[in-house]
Amino acid sequence: MAEVKVTINGAQTSGREGVTILELAQENGIKIPTLCYLTELSPTGACRICIVEVEGSRTLVGSCHTPITPGMIIQTHSPKVLATRKVIIELLFASHCGFCMLCNKANVCNLRELAADLDVGLSPFQTRKRFYPIEDNPYIQIDRTQCILCRKCVRACREIAENGILGIAYRSFDTKIVIDNDQPLAQDTCRDCDICISVCPTGCLSKPKKLSAAKTGKPLIIC
Repeated sequence: MAEVKVTINGAQTSGREGVTILELAQENGIKIPTLCYLTELSPTGACRICIVEVEGSRTLVGSCHTPITPGMIIQTHSPKVLATRKVIIELLFASHCGFCMLCNKANVCNLRELAADLDVGLSPFQTRKRFYPIEDNPYIQIDRTQCILCRKCVRACREIAENGILGIAYRSFDTKIVIDNDQPLAQDTCRDCDICISVCPTGCLSKPKKLSAAKTGKPLIIC
């Protein structure tokens, strides 16, 4: 396979034909932040966090799905890139209704980690909030209020678990993750799978907090 020579952050390097900008950056020890990307899944560029600046391009490009081309000059952390990533995170937080102090994924939340890295505090944007009732069964809890629509769970369900239980429905503000054709969560849905939970970057998908008092022999306490 032919080698493609490019310049990334001022340093000349080369990669295999067909390799994406993100993959080349990772091979060269350059960290480009991502939310919707996972090596095992087909890239979509849904979150736009991985954007980079490519000389000659009218817009910033998603590095996870853009293959390198000969002579490409790439900046992964230019002022324009960093400013745009910060705005993207601020927009995500503007419609994100999760409460970090109460979230069981707060300390491992990818969204919160990126916000800290980019020095994002309270979002300056005022938008409508999405509120949904929490659904759960013995195997999974879904809190769509905390969903950022990265579509990671949908792709993992289809491409890794090969189930296709999760999907995206509706448009614009009403877009949401659904079970089948927007059916209620059944008692045996996602039984002993956990793949979607493991890839979710926020607290949207998690294991149920409820514990069986019969199994523990203690009163049920939910914090």
